[in-house]
Amino acid sequence: MGRRHPPRRDIPDLPGLPPLGGDQVEQGADGFDYRVRRIAGARAVKVYRCPGCDHEIAVGVAHVVVWPVGSYDGGVDERRHWHSPCWGNRANRGPTRKWS
Repeated sequence: MGRRHPPRRDIPDLPGLPPLGGDQVEQGADGFDYRVRRIAGARAVKVYRCPGCDHEIAVGVAHVVVWPVGSYDGGVDERRHWHSPCWGNRANRGPTRKWS
């Protein structure tokens, strides 16, 4: 007999952040619009480097994916993975790495 899995509980959205799994458009300090998508820790299966602090985003760490609005191909080549606090504080300090 197969295993029974407990029902999945919805993860609450955090104030000030876009809804989990949904996209939100935010304006950057540079005046450009960016599409922001929250990634749950359970869906974070690769290691990325945050352009805000230049530290790794480890597997299993919730974070945001950001790309310019209007990017060709939906921004696949221009996506950047940020720690959520780094993205939230981006106006207070510039990225340590260039967007390109």
